[in-house]
Amino acid sequence: MAHAIDDMLKVVKEITPSIKQSEEQRRSFAYGNTAFENDLITREMVDEQADCLEKEKYVERGLGKAQHKGA
Repeated sequence: MAHAIDDMLKVVKEITPSIKQSEEQRRSFAYGNTAFENDLITREMVDEQADCLEKEKYVERGLGKAQHKGA
């Protein structure tokens, strides 16, 4: 049994999450930590702010909306 778990852990450690999965995890973490402190926080609020930050990042880099896939 212990060997099976060790084998599974080795496989899992080699998996690299996609950009989408990483972003979903980041937002989930942000929601969980902020909602814990303030029950008025919603997932929608976290998503709105994350989207705003993403757009600002592209503008700062001079990419604009036309080159941003999420626009």
